Amino acid sequence: MTTVEEIKTLLQKNKIRFLNELKESKELILLLTKSTTQKLTTEEKGKVKEQLLDICKSIPAFTIFLLPGGSLLLPLLVKLIPTILPSSFRKDIKDLK
Repeated sequence: MTTVEEIKTLLQKNKIRFLNELKESKELILLLTKSTTQKLTTEEKGKVKEQLLDICKSIPAFTIFLLPGGSLLLPLLVKLIPTILPSSFRKDIKDLK
């Protein structure tokens, strides 16, 4: 496999993951809006907690990526600390479809 093909494959996989993360974030906004007028169920509270944690995990990952040399450092950190990425990026692609 050539480097160009590998890059295309990675972009496609991460596109699916990114779209899944956006879908989950949209659900978070709906649940937060709902919580202003109604009580959330235990399941809904769990979803809110998980999504807020995912957002909190995204910020350091993107910050590291933006630093000089961050594009080299982030993959190393992901190997050392796999939970640094949001849940959509840790799931297998088959589970996201």
